[in-house]
Formats: sequence, structure tokens, C-alpha cells
Amino acid sequence: MATFSIEIVTPTHVITEENVSYLRCPGVGGSFGVMAGHTDGIIALSVGEVKVEIGNKEKWIATSGGFADISSEKVLLLLETAEQSFEIDVERAKTAMKRAKDRIDDKCKIDVFRAEAALIRAINRLKIANR
Repeated sequence: MATFSIEIVTPTHVITEENVSYLRCPGVGGSFGVMAGHTDGIIALSVGEVKVEIGNKEKWIATSGGFADISSEKVLLLLETAEQSFEIDVERAKTAMKRAKDRIDDKCKIDVFRAEAALIRAINRLKIANR
């Protein structure tokens, strides 16, 4: 089976994976998949899960958005954040979710848009942590 490599770059770290058979990312227009030999492109990403398949193994990464630069042999993900499922602090994510819900309920004192975005990120992190 043909494979490709991915490089995930955030402001704080870099993750490199070789021999990737399939990659699924959360595009702003919906999820999309990449396999070896994919057409070149640059796609904007939203909050969601990145799924990486290497052989029979799956890896899950929570992201808060960024860009995918796709070429036939490599995918470069430039992400605001990237947390692998085993890296997610579940208690911290639960606390963030509760704080965001409390802020949404208290609409007169905060920016509801920011609180809703924080809630979406926290829910995504908890979903990925359970993978």
C-alpha cells in the first residue's frame, strides 16, 4: 500500500509521522480524507479531530484549527494546537467546559462568541481523550 508522511507544526512543537496510509482532517467546509498521491492543495481547518492511520493503528489528535498543505508525498499541517489523545488532561478539559458553560449562562458579563468557541474546543478535547 502506498504511504506518505505528515508533519504537524504548532507554535510549541512538531509531530512527524511516516508511513501514513490515511489522514482525515476537519476542514472548514467539512471533513476530508487524504491518501498517498492526493492532489496538491491548501485547505483551511476548523476545530475538530485529526485521524491518522499508520498500518492497522489509528492516532487521534484534537486541533483548534489551522491549515493543511497537501502534496502527493507529504502533508504539512500548520495548526494552532495539536493534542494527541494520550496528552489531553481530561480534568482540565472538563474544567474548561464548565467555565465556558457558566460564561454562556451569564451572558451580560462576557463575550458569548468567545465562550461558545471555548466550549466547542473543550468538548472536542474530551471526545478525543476518550479514543
